Amino acid sequence: MVFNSLRFKASPIQFGTDGWRGVLGVDITIERLLRVAAAASQELAYRAPLNFQSRQIVIGYDRRFLAPELAEATAAAVRGCELEPLLTETSLPTPACSWAVVERRALGALVITASHNPPEWIGLKIKGPFGGSVEEDFTEAVEKRLSVGGITLPQTTSIERFDGRREHLDGLRKKIDLPSLIYGLKKMRLKVIVDSMHGSAAGCIAELLGEGLNGLVQEIRSNRDPLFGGNPPEPLPRYLSELISAVKASTQAGEPAVGLVFDGDGDRIAAIDERGRFCSTQLLMPLLIDHLIRVRKLPGDVVKTVSGSDLMRLVAEDLGREVHELPVGFKYIASKMLSGQVLVGGEESGGIGFGMHLPERDAIFAALLVLEAINDSCKPLGICIEDLENRFGPSHYDRVDMRLPNSKSRMKLEALLKESPPLVVAGKKVQEIISIDGFKLRLGKSHWLMFRFSGTEPLLRIYCEGPTLKDVQLVLNWAKEFAEDQ
Repeated sequence: MVFNSLRFKASPIQFGTDGWRGVLGVDITIERLLRVAAAASQELAYRAPLNFQSRQIVIGYDRRFLAPELAEATAAAVRGCELEPLLTETSLPTPACSWAVVERRALGALVITASHNPPEWIGLKIKGPFGGSVEEDFTEAVEKRLSVGGITLPQTTSIERFDGRREHLDGLRKKIDLPSLIYGLKKMRLKVIVDSMHGSAAGCIAELLGEGLNGLVQEIRSNRDPLFGGNPPEPLPRYLSELISAVKASTQAGEPAVGLVFDGDGDRIAAIDERGRFCSTQLLMPLLIDHLIRVRKLPGDVVKTVSGSDLMRLVAEDLGREVHELPVGFKYIASKMLSGQVLVGGEESGGIGFGMHLPERDAIFAALLVLEAINDSCKPLGICIEDLENRFGPSHYDRVDMRLPNSKSRMKLEALLKESPPLVVAGKKVQEIISIDGFKLRLGKSHWLMFRFSGTEPLLRIYCEGPTLKDVQLVLNWAKEFAEDQ
């Protein structure tokens, strides 16, 4: 894959829903990265809590092209700000950096990753001293520092390294009863097939469970490939044909399987049930809510983004828990987790965080809890989800992304949705319009359509949940035609 930089023009340095991202060598160059890393480091130091003694900033990176080298440059920028960079020895999941921040009481973390974005992208995520993503006022302050200017000279001396991947896995071992989990999965003869999509979560589940399950853990696409096989490392069905085929083949051969998939930097999760059905967090979150309340008996409210399934709310409220609905972006969930008692918080795109763990997405921990829920029920994943749907009604969901031709078309469509939104969608009367983030049109119980513009790419995201797949596709087709006609 070859990218011609002459076709691109660098965009302004602006932060999206989780970090600064762009095309490597165009939007993100070494010169720009050094400036942003220095400004972010200075802001982390400036905002340090009172009596906070640490001067350390954790530096991590994923498996993307030049990510290790850019992480070293970031560490040099941190050292140039007279702070102490702590650089990971290897690539690692982003939540491992968050874990290191909390465990070491560091000022925060700077992580070189573009998460689930296309292979030619790279980025920088900023984590605060609490371990989660910083909020918008923080990134606005970083942008202001950049506009003001100022020079800090990077320094390459005295950069300490540490094994952040091992520390994270050791921490997870203390939160899950792995011997009981391994025993139960062996008894079920459940095969666990892991697809890390060539990302930095590769090997984590196998290392935690592999020896005890005696070959029942299989991993695919675990090698480093900066091109990710030519697709974005995003856990969506169209990129998971190999995993879906492997799970279905195992089940048909008499060995029921569950597939677990992680995105490029290991903070998003999805699953494939024993029959090959794709299970996003729209289905995994209700399962986890039920398990954490009914079995683990943990306290706290449930937090979901506006694009999250109604099934999350129905399960939580049935078990007596309050549900909070927030804009898309895990930083909003993290803020809620820091201000009150939260059981679990999640978003439709695969990010799940837990109050007893970190105010941050951790796909490895989420995967262990999904396996724990399966083990507790002694049923395969698909049957577990069917049980919930039989109690609360079926939930079918899909999302399509439309690339917009230009900013003018976006502005026109956005203005129309704001000032004169449709009152009827595919023959269904709009009952309510929710504008927490984007434009969500409620059509009935567990039936809604949502338009939202991406914060990191020139895309319109169209979401829909409905009682049947036919309803979902009908509404999505209507929505695409509506958007194209504007």
